[in-house]
Amino acid sequence: MKRMTQALAITLALFPAAQALAEATAIDVRKTNGCGCCLSWMKHLEENGFVPTGRDMFGGLLVRFKLDNGVPQRMVSCHTALIDGYVIEGHVPAADIRRLLEERPDAVGLAVPGMPYGSPGMGPEDDREAYDVFLIRKDGSTEVFSSYAEG
Repeated sequence: MKRMTQALAITLALFPAAQALAEATAIDVRKTNGCGCCLSWMKHLEENGFVPTGRDMFGGLLVRFKLDNGVPQRMVSCHTALIDGYVIEGHVPAADIRRLLEERPDAVGLAVPGMPYGSPGMGPEDDREAYDVFLIRKDGSTEVFSSYAEG
């Protein structure tokens, strides 16, 4: 009986880890070689249950990739990711990606244009500048999806 109780305790202790692994979501990140903030953003994703795979692209090809996938020029940042039919441009927080995947709007995806200080991968969040995450509609229009105040 003691062994069965121990086995049950071990199984229950491992269940959250197994569940988290099963819920991990793959995301394909296109970036330039050696970009530190891209790697930091990918680490942010890993810490929040995503499984990012980075692919290096030369600058001109990366820009073409962004435009070909519906990212308006005014929304461009340093890296572009593909996940479950959506495009994620720039330093979008993992929570916003999860919300996008849950709500499933008819859209191209999300973007944080530029590289706002304090966004994921761009420095400490507690010292961030204010920034918005935009929803990119299929007609190229955008609207604010979420806002982050100065920290």
